[in-house]
Order: sequence, then C-alpha cells, then structure tokens
Amino acid sequence: MKFKVLLLSSLLTLGTVSAVADEPKVDDSKPTTGETLEQADAITEQATQPVKEKYWKCTGILSLNASATGLWNWAAGGNNNITTVAAANITLLYQKNSVAWETNLDTDFGMTYLESEFEPWRKSNDKINFTTKFGWEFHKTWYLTVLGSFKSQYARGYKYGADDNGDFKKPIAGWLSPSYTDISVGIDWKPNEIFSIYLAPVTGRISSCTLDSLSYVDGAGVEQMTSLRAAYGIDPDKTCLPELGFSAKAGVNYTRIENLKIISTVGIFTPYRWSEDMSDHRRFGNFDVDWDFAISYQFLKVLNVTLSTSLKYVNGVMIADKDGNNPVERVQFKGNLGLGIGYSF
Repeated sequence: MKFKVLLLSSLLTLGTVSAVADEPKVDDSKPTTGETLEQADAITEQATQPVKEKYWKCTGILSLNASATGLWNWAAGGNNNITTVAAANITLLYQKNSVAWETNLDTDFGMTYLESEFEPWRKSNDKINFTTKFGWEFHKTWYLTVLGSFKSQYARGYKYGADDNGDFKKPIAGWLSPSYTDISVGIDWKPNEIFSIYLAPVTGRISSCTLDSLSYVDGAGVEQMTSLRAAYGIDPDKTCLPELGFSAKAGVNYTRIENLKIISTVGIFTPYRWSEDMSDHRRFGNFDVDWDFAISYQFLKVLNVTLSTSLKYVNGVMIADKDGNNPVERVQFKGNLGLGIGYSF
C-alpha cells in the first residue's frame, strides 16, 4: 500500500514538472501591446509628413588638366612644352511653382611653357561665358524669360611671330577686348530638365574693345597701322558697338548617366539693320554663331577625362591666314582634350 502511494506521488510530481517545462516562456524583450501601437503611430506620422521639396539644384564640372611633351634628338623639330588648363562649367537652377531661374558659368584658363628664349610662357586657354535667365511659366513648359549674358576673357593675348628685326608679339585680345554683353526678352521652352530652346525677338547687344589702336611691323618689314577695334567690327574711334536684334539659344545639360556629364549651348544673333550694301557685315540676315560643348567622365573618384570645344563665327571679325594675309571672316574653332584631376556633381 505504501509502495502504491509512493508510486502515485512520484507520477504526480513528474507530471507537474513536465507541465511547467512545457509552458511557453514570456519574452520580456518584446514590446507590449501599448508600445507596439506607439511605434506604429510614430511610423504612420512620419510617413504622412510632407516631403520637403528642393528648389535649388547645382550641377557642374571642375577640372585641372596637364600635359607635357619632351623631345630628345628629334629630327622633325619641335619644342619641349608643358600645358596646364583649369576649367569649370557650373549650372545653378532654382525652380518653385511657376518661377525658374537658371545661371551658368563656363570658364577656363590655361598656360603653356615652351622651351624658348622668347616669351616662354604663353596663354593657351582663356574664356568667360556667363549667362543668367529668369522665367515665369505662363503655360506648361513655356516660360516668359529675361536673359542676360556676358562673354570675354581674363588676360591679354598675343600673336607671336618673327621678321627681319627678330621675334615679335602683337596684342590681339584682352579684358573687354573683345566682349559681348546681351540683354534680351523672349520665350523659353523647357520640355524637360535636359533640353531647352530660347527665342528672343528683342535682344540688345553691346560689343566692346577697349584696347587702343596698335602699331606693329609685319613679316615684310613694313610698318603697318591697324586697328584692333576694326578687326572686331567696331568703329576705330569708338570702344563699343550697340545693336538691337534677334537671338536664339539652345541648351543641353545631360546628367542621367552616373559619372557622365554632357553640357552644350549654341546661340545665334543677327542685328535689325537693313542694308543693301553687301560689304556691310553687320546687317540683318548675317548670323553670329557661338557653340560651346563639353563632355566629361569621372572614374576612380578623382580622375576626370574632359573634351571641350568652342566654335564661333562673328560677322565683321576679320581673321588673316597663317601668313598674315587676306583678312576675311572665318570660322573659329578651339578644342581641348584633357586628363587630370576632376570633379563632377
């Protein structure tokens, strides 16, 4: 009897221990129902808060490129040289509701060192292109716009040569010589953030040249009196030429591919000046063309390869051939391919 009671007591004890062992444990680390509701409310409140819009956007290319050429016993001739070019193309855009304000600075400056006793340091690049336009959207993608632009260079530039009297250099450009300042009112069409076209039937342009008339000796040794202002289509007795005319401008700013930037602008201008004299270069229908293009690719975070070109055709700007003769209007072109330190944003 005692054995049965002892056996029954043992079975009851084991059953109790097993039941306690099988009972699920309470995880104190999990939030309670109240805490879960509070977290859900916080997440919902954060999701319902309006996202703060960004009205300003800045994109651009900064680069510092360098190249060097070394010659040793080179039968074809040439000069040892080192060239460095610093460049920037920056666009700042503000857009809110029906207002859009876009500003662009495209500039560069470069110097070349030649192994030469005569003027070893020479300017290789020099450009200032500044544009700002303010528009009001009166219809979807169409803006009533006021635009201002300024184009010139920083330092004086020279043409180098040699004659019977030795080496010489002739000033051909400088600060505000020439320079072109435009103020216009027109319609700007911007179907997307990449492309835009601007038409301005009312455009005021001031072309300037502040350098005085120059006297120099040509290759034949005959003293020539020339006016730099006349070479830029400006009256030699004046420092500027005001004009009223029509202008148009198209622009591309492509940044959708990572590390790749493509920026291009092309502009045309013709003055409202009627003339039957075909020798009058500054007459209606004769268009000035100005096209700038730059493509940049950044790799390894700090290295940048950049190709930039500038094409110009300005009526009244007379350019001689390589021998210094036959000055006529010509297409001007400059290209620069560089590899160096760069930053795109």
